[in-house]
Amino acid sequence: MGVNLWAFAGVHLSGDGFEPPTIGEFFPGPILFADTPYELSRLNLIGLIMTAVLCLFFFAAFSKTRFVPSAVQNLGEMAVDLVQNSIIEEVLGHKGPRYAVYLTSMFWLLFAFNITGIIPFMHISVTSVIGLPLLLAFISWLIFNYEGIRVNGLGHYLKTNLFPPGVPAPIYLLVTPIEFISTFILRPVTLTIRLLANMISGHLLLVLFFTATSYFLFDSEGIMKLVAIPSYVMGFAFTLFEVLVAFLQAYIFTLLTAVYIDGATSAEH
Repeated sequence: MGVNLWAFAGVHLSGDGFEPPTIGEFFPGPILFADTPYELSRLNLIGLIMTAVLCLFFFAAFSKTRFVPSAVQNLGEMAVDLVQNSIIEEVLGHKGPRYAVYLTSMFWLLFAFNITGIIPFMHISVTSVIGLPLLLAFISWLIFNYEGIRVNGLGHYLKTNLFPPGVPAPIYLLVTPIEFISTFILRPVTLTIRLLANMISGHLLLVLFFTATSYFLFDSEGIMKLVAIPSYVMGFAFTLFEVLVAFLQAYIFTLLTAVYIDGATSAEH
C-alpha cells in the first residue's frame, strides 16, 4: 500500500518526519539532454507523451473512417461531438466551423495535460506551470483580436470595444481605460490564472493527503496510525474531484475562448 501511495503521489518520506509539499515540485530538474537547448524535465516529457497519445488516438480514430465505425472511431466522434455540440454550436453558431479545429484541439489538449495530475508515475499536471496556460491564453488572445479586426475592420473593432454606444462623452474618460484593460489585458491574464491556480491547488492537495497517509501509516506510532484512514479517504475523494476539475477547466478555457471570438466577430458587442 505504501509503495502504491508513493508511486501515485510522487513523493517520498525521509527519516526526518512529515514533509509537506512545496512549490519546488513544479520545477523539476532536467532528466534528458541537460545543459543543452533540448533539455527536458519530467514535466516537458509528460507533455510530449500526452501530445503523442492524443495525436495517435485521433489518427487511429479518423485515418480510415468507416460507415459502421469501429470502437476507436466511435470514441473519436464522441470526443469531437462533445466540443462541437456543447461549445462551438452553442456559442458560435454558423461561425463555428471556421474555429472548430482549433477549439476542439485546445479542449482535448488541455484535458490531456490536466488529467496527468492523477495518472500514476506522472502525478503532476502539465498545466500546473505557467508556461503552457500562458501560451494558450496568448494564442486565444491573438485569434479573437485578429478575427475581430478581420471581420469588422480595425477602426470599428476598436470603437465598439473602447467606446460603447449610449455612454455620455465625458464618461468615456473613465470607461475607455477600463474597457481597454478588461478586453485587451485582463482576458489572457484571467484565462491563465484560472487554469494555473486550479491545477496547482489540486496537485498540492493530493500530495498533501497521500504524503500524510504514508507518514501516519508507517512513521507514526500508536493510535496516530488510525489518522491514515481519513487522510487516505480524503486523498481518494480529491482524486475523483480532480477528474472533474480537469474536465471543467478545459471546458471553461475553451468556452471563454469561443465567447471572446464570438464577441469580437459580432457587428455589435
